[in-house]
Amino acid sequence: MKLIIGGAYQGKLEFAKTAFGIEDADVFTCKDCEIDFTKPCIRHIEEFCLACVRAGVDPTAYFKDHKEEWKDAVLICRDLFCGVVPLQAELRAWRQDTGKLCQYLSREAESVSRIFCGLAQKLK
Repeated sequence: MKLIIGGAYQGKLEFAKTAFGIEDADVFTCKDCEIDFTKPCIRHIEEFCLACVRAGVDPTAYFKDHKEEWKDAVLICRDLFCGVVPLQAELRAWRQDTGKLCQYLSREAESVSRIFCGLAQKLK
């Protein structure tokens, strides 16, 4: 699995397309607590985490339970980890769960790239 992280509108998907030959039809965009792991690229992992917080689901446990389904995927997550800590409990939980999931995914990843201003920084 390859993990790509970075801030909003920094070029994460474009990097995935160029670096890993991803086509638009290969991309699943997370919107709720279910992920279509048949797609080779899963983006907006952070939105999946927010839906999980709202539904009372542990996103890291979900990924652990489906490990065989994403082991060859390209996973893309927006960086929520820097900046001001949100005042609302739900948003703090979202930030925390997204961070925990990214820690797990980065340990499992073959490679981890951070995208900033369209430039890739190899972390792993």
